[in-house]
Amino acid sequence: MRVLVTRPAAQAAEWVAAMRSAGIDALSLPLMGIEPAGSTAELRAAWHGMAQRRLVMFVSPNAAQQFMLHRPAGSFWPAAVLAASPGPGTTRALVEAGVPAHRIVEPPADAPQFDSEALWAQLEGRDWQGADVLIVRGDGGRDGFADTLRAHGATVAYLQAYRRVAPSFDAAAAALLAAARAQPLRHLWFFSSSEAVANLETAVVAVAACADPAEPAAAGWSRARALATHPRIADRALQLGFGLVAQARPTLAGVVACIQSMRP
Repeated sequence: MRVLVTRPAAQAAEWVAAMRSAGIDALSLPLMGIEPAGSTAELRAAWHGMAQRRLVMFVSPNAAQQFMLHRPAGSFWPAAVLAASPGPGTTRALVEAGVPAHRIVEPPADAPQFDSEALWAQLEGRDWQGADVLIVRGDGGRDGFADTLRAHGATVAYLQAYRRVAPSFDAAAAALLAAARAQPLRHLWFFSSSEAVANLETAVVAVAACADPAEPAAAGWSRARALATHPRIADRALQLGFGLVAQARPTLAGVVACIQSMRP
């Protein structure tokens, strides 16, 4: 069984390498691209007012990496500011970029899910009245975390650090997609975002439009299998028509264990 890792290219490569080390046949098939935000001026400007903030929340590793990339020379993470991370990938990106580990708030390692709800459970006991909070993210996203903070008296602003784009399929990626569609039981789709599932549906339509009309049309998704790292992602895959969708905690150990349990 071959696992198709659909994360953005850089993160997909890391997961593929880790899975192969665990004896799993894995290939990268990114279903989302990451590009810098159109203007970097706001990213640079955000650093000048950092010391006045109580909390900066990063929605993903990409948010952390892009924000820290524009840190002014000679500046450091302010000692009184908390950095909030929804999971270990984002935390790792922050630490690698120089944020002190003791200033990072994240869900515990044994949390059932790594998401904003699990993060809020670590923050809700603090006083947020009058707090200045910045949420660093891509182009759009869910607003629940910000709404919760505002309900507790905080002032919340958003900062776009990157933008998500649809994948660009070269011949090799198109061939891999076709093989997965033709042999669904020999492939397992690994989804870590609902947007990747939506982009897969779009990609299938685009690839089919360019296919040789003499080639037999691929069947639907009813025999396809997927592994999702969150209930919302699993629901999106089921909506697309996947016949079997398993769920695993978004850790390497959890994902590997789930994959091994799904092997014939």
